[in-house]
Amino acid sequence: MLQINGLDEGLEIFKALGSEVRMRIVQLLSQNGDMNLNDLAQTLEVTNGAITAHIKKLEECGIIQVKTAHTGHGIQKICSLAVDEILLNLYPAQEVRNFMAYETSIRVGHYSQYSAKPGCGMAGPENLIGPVDDARCFSYPEHLDAELVWLHDGYMEYRIPNLLPEGNRIMQMTISFEVSDADYGMEEDPNADIAFYLNGSLLGEWRSLPSVKHSRGIYTPAWWNGPLRQHGYLKMLVVNERGAFLDGVKITETIPDLNQEEMTLRFESRPKDGHTGGLALYGSGFGNYKQDIHVRIHYSPAAQMSP
Repeated sequence: MLQINGLDEGLEIFKALGSEVRMRIVQLLSQNGDMNLNDLAQTLEVTNGAITAHIKKLEECGIIQVKTAHTGHGIQKICSLAVDEILLNLYPAQEVRNFMAYETSIRVGHYSQYSAKPGCGMAGPENLIGPVDDARCFSYPEHLDAELVWLHDGYMEYRIPNLLPEGNRIMQMTISFEVSDADYGMEEDPNADIAFYLNGSLLGEWRSLPSVKHSRGIYTPAWWNGPLRQHGYLKMLVVNERGAFLDGVKITETIPDLNQEEMTLRFESRPKDGHTGGLALYGSGFGNYKQDIHVRIHYSPAAQMSP
């Protein structure tokens, strides 16, 4: 997901999408997955020079990404979508303009607590970590190296470091992560209900979209074969004084206490009502987004607090 914080920030993106040809490029990539420059040029009936210019504009805005591939016919430029959603937030600049911020990332293998039931497992950059469907592997020391974790029933909980000196107050937290079901659902409905908790408070649930099978994750290592758990969906969770929002949609008005010495974030799979797809979390070495669990914290320094 590409987040645009205000109209000014999104100006170049709006310009990029203001071309019929570039809109058709995005549409073709969404329908067909990866395509090379020649195929795009032939389909759209434009010259290679023109398609290169259009692709450069979309790449500069972060909408698509281009990789170089060595094939039997030489070197090819392969294009794919870099985002699956674009979110325009009209208000954050006004809401947090007087706040300071810091960012941190948490690797998916750096969980502090867990509960996992088969099917489950984890993978590192080069191989599996422990046997598949053996929950004991979640206690192996090697779990810190995991770039992909999945489970059918259970939860993964992470500590969010609170780096603020005493007297500062957290006003908003923005958390982004790549997540999907784990493909353990029934054939007729493999979706999953995934719940999010912050500091022990339930924020809400997300019913996962069907996994995109046979579409390889951009950053998924070559040794990982098969259609399952190739990549997920980038989601953004925002919590502030107005409630909790998932991809800009309010999911609860309950506001957890953000100012705790130890902050925790929990992802929980809740198999119910036939939605038994489980939970999978992707790190920077798997999936379509080169990021771990990313946290941005806006806070009001003690000097700015009202007496």
